[in-house]
Amino acid sequence: FSSPGFQVAPETKAVMKWLRSIPFVLSASLHGGELVVTYPYDYSRHPMEEKMFSPTPDEKVFKMLAKAYADAHPVISDRSELRCGGNFVKRGGIINGAEWYSFTGGMADFNYLHTNCFEVTVEVGCEKFPLEEELFTIWHENKGALLNYMEMVHRGIKGIVSDKFGNPIKNARISVRGIQHDVTTGN
Repeated sequence: FSSPGFQVAPETKAVMKWLRSIPFVLSASLHGGELVVTYPYDYSRHPMEEKMFSPTPDEKVFKMLAKAYADAHPVISDRSELRCGGNFVKRGGIINGAEWYSFTGGMADFNYLHTNCFEVTVEVGCEKFPLEEELFTIWHENKGALLNYMEMVHRGIKGIVSDKFGNPIKNARISVRGIQHDVTTGN
């Protein structure tokens, strides 16, 4: 996530360090400007392609996570194509990030590639900079969806990887047959 001529902001470096130090498993980035939930990869496997479906090996999990948010959001789950975000109705209010538009250096891709954290991006409304009086409504539209999404942390396999004496094994690699993306145990 750095290339010649590309500077990483100090606050971004701090978040990257924080993510590597704590074994987060789920996160969401909140944006404005549309009404949709996107999931990795946000950067196309073919950089010259602007709108190319670029799934991770965990495509099914990411779709489930994005749907958990979208289905619990009262406007995103509204089937009207005439509303804000209506162009995503046929997709269920979710889309692979690179298929919508490709960009490099996103946190969702970084989290997936360099940590155990699965992140989606939630575009919370069609106005990029909503007025102060609109924030209360936006909060209420997203509160239940955020809680539903956070509950997804309880899905999947949980446990302690230990040696034959019951001691936890730090940084043990966990592989799932058929998915070419390993995770590691926490410290």
